[in-house]
Amino acid sequence: MVSFRGASAEAMATLTDRVGGVAEGSAATVAGDLFAAAASFRSEGTLRRFATDQSVAAQAREGVVRDVFAGKVDPAALEVVATAAGQRWTRVRDLADALEELGVVAAVRSVGLQASTLVDELFGVRQLVTANSDLRNALSDPTRSVADKAGLVESLLAGKTLPATVQLTRQALSGSYRTVVAALEDYERTAAQVNGEGVATVHAARPLDPAVQQRLTTALSRQYGRPVHLNIVVDPTVVGGLRVEIGDDVIDGTVSSRLDDARRKIAG
Repeated sequence: MVSFRGASAEAMATLTDRVGGVAEGSAATVAGDLFAAAASFRSEGTLRRFATDQSVAAQAREGVVRDVFAGKVDPAALEVVATAAGQRWTRVRDLADALEELGVVAAVRSVGLQASTLVDELFGVRQLVTANSDLRNALSDPTRSVADKAGLVESLLAGKTLPATVQLTRQALSGSYRTVVAALEDYERTAAQVNGEGVATVHAARPLDPAVQQRLTTALSRQYGRPVHLNIVVDPTVVGGLRVEIGDDVIDGTVSSRLDDARRKIAG
């Protein structure tokens, strides 16, 4: 997730509350409109500079931005975009970054009680792109149009995943992140956070049975004081045991890690 500081963090909190009030039935449309607005601010330097110019009164900035987007976006999205223009931003780029993240929040709201499924599907898409070099290259090929890449995403995911998963994967192609995989990982974390969860990535030599997953989920949730969503990565190189990554914390109980420690002690 984008790290907002100072005035930008305060602005983001205000805007997140507004998006939280969007009706579930219109949230997908609002998400798409917020993504489009973010793209406009990134591509239109004059608009971006005006909307973040603190020498211009907030009401004036809101009014101009409202006029620019009126009739082009859903009324609920228009309120968010106009309000965003009236906020103070620590960095000029934070406005567009905030609108993109708010679009992710709206997309999560569009799935209602299926937010955990959305997190799982985003993780699955990320794993698919990571493991498949042909797909990864196709989605990152600068000679292919965004529309062509979006069509590829549609053919892979439409009808097989939640519409929000397709929407967010398409947004990951926008180029605002270094790679598609990085975008998907960020969206995944945002989705979990909106659902009140943390994300733990668990590396194991083989798939974990449901009972083990439940015990691990319970233990991590107790340790971190909030529900934890597990992403399981099957990785034979760990040999045995588990490696758990949650935030900046790493809990490494794998056999391979213990063997590496033993080798270092012998060598040292």
